[in-house]
Amino acid sequence: MSAASIALFTSDLRVHDNPVLHAAAQGTGGVVPLFVLDDGVRAAGFDVPNRRAFLADCLADLDDALRARGGRLVIRSGDVVERTAEAAAEAGARDVHVAGGVSGYAHRREERLRRVLEADGRRLHVHDAVITALAPGEVTPAGRDHFAVFTPYFRRWQAARHRDVLRAPRRVRVPEAVGSGPVPRRHAVSGVSPGLATGGEVAGRRRVTAWLGSPLRHYAQGQDDLAGDATSRLSPHLHFGTLSAVELVGRAREAGGDGAEAFVRQLAWRDFHHQVLAARPAAAHADYRTRHDLWRRDEQEAEAWRTGRTGYPIVDAAMRQLVHEGWMHNRARLLTASFLTKTLYLDWRLGAAHFLSLLVDGDLANNQLNWQWAAGTGTDTRPNRVLNPLAQAKRFDADGSYVRRWVPELADVPGLEGGAVHQPWKLRPAAARAALAYPEPLIDLGDGLARFKQARGLD
Repeated sequence: MSAASIALFTSDLRVHDNPVLHAAAQGTGGVVPLFVLDDGVRAAGFDVPNRRAFLADCLADLDDALRARGGRLVIRSGDVVERTAEAAAEAGARDVHVAGGVSGYAHRREERLRRVLEADGRRLHVHDAVITALAPGEVTPAGRDHFAVFTPYFRRWQAARHRDVLRAPRRVRVPEAVGSGPVPRRHAVSGVSPGLATGGEVAGRRRVTAWLGSPLRHYAQGQDDLAGDATSRLSPHLHFGTLSAVELVGRAREAGGDGAEAFVRQLAWRDFHHQVLAARPAAAHADYRTRHDLWRRDEQEAEAWRTGRTGYPIVDAAMRQLVHEGWMHNRARLLTASFLTKTLYLDWRLGAAHFLSLLVDGDLANNQLNWQWAAGTGTDTRPNRVLNPLAQAKRFDADGSYVRRWVPELADVPGLEGGAVHQPWKLRPAAARAALAYPEPLIDLGDGLARFKQARGLD
């Protein structure tokens, strides 16, 4: 009988199309499906209630899927390298399999794990294209280690051959000698957004099945409609790896149509950001392309933005949705980020940190690099574009339905019917406006634009 292997789960919490689990389960000596509640993630501030609760759902679901195949999920807590080495020793495992990460932390974790395992005569196998559809670095421009502009990357990404989708293993045999801590449960997590979605592979695959029908067909036309909520909402499942990006691309392409093409393009954007961060890990905290910004500091304005009290209803609706659901529409993410960085001219890192404190899909690559895109310090080829919240509202929430859903104090005010809800400060008479339980705008948009242009030397 061959020795056991370790399948170290990270952001790949699924049994379907999982190269890590597939490779580890090939031998006859058994497999240890291991997840470590990592002290390093907690110390870095990424262990926040919404993601912790969703993670608990994912782990419970993964444990159920493994038990249905004769196995179980092994849970450990502490330093991921130490706990993995201990589990390998207990099982007599020679090989440890893990998905390749893109952050600086993931790179350091892999290096430490390889050193510790090799010192014990064991081997680490890092698998690519587990978390993304195409592995970072698989396509590169001539003379460079990554693409800095999306369009040429997308052309190469479309032409590349993606790996084959793998079946879930029929049987998983776990060595009895390997003990486990309890599987976390959502009910034990406090401070969770009341509208947080359910995690786990079963929930993710159920959502995909529903999405691939009529919603996908209409995605190209409705993806920016804020009230219509016509996006897939699959980003939390992609972040935790309960769904395979490779499988999603394939199934969307099989469905065909303009909606499928638009959706696949969004999956490519996700891969694009991962390959940027893999090549430039410092971009998680430092400007990818500096504009030498001297960001303002105004905690009162920052707090008004965080709590949805800026006086601009479309911005405030989005920020309140984030608090309630731990999720926000992509168009809303762009316009709220532009408002913070280019209208208020506050540091993108303030916004990125707030998003990561609440987003269930709080992915370091996508969150930080999308924030830099909005701030003009990232990969945007038009770094000084400013999204006007009123123009955005008129275009993507014309009848005010999105605002009325999330800013209830403006929902049934006479005189604010239809699109008028986006400019409550124009309500007449003045006494009616004064009676609103809603703030005046933090700043005049023209003043904010002038200040931004001056700061960037665009006058």
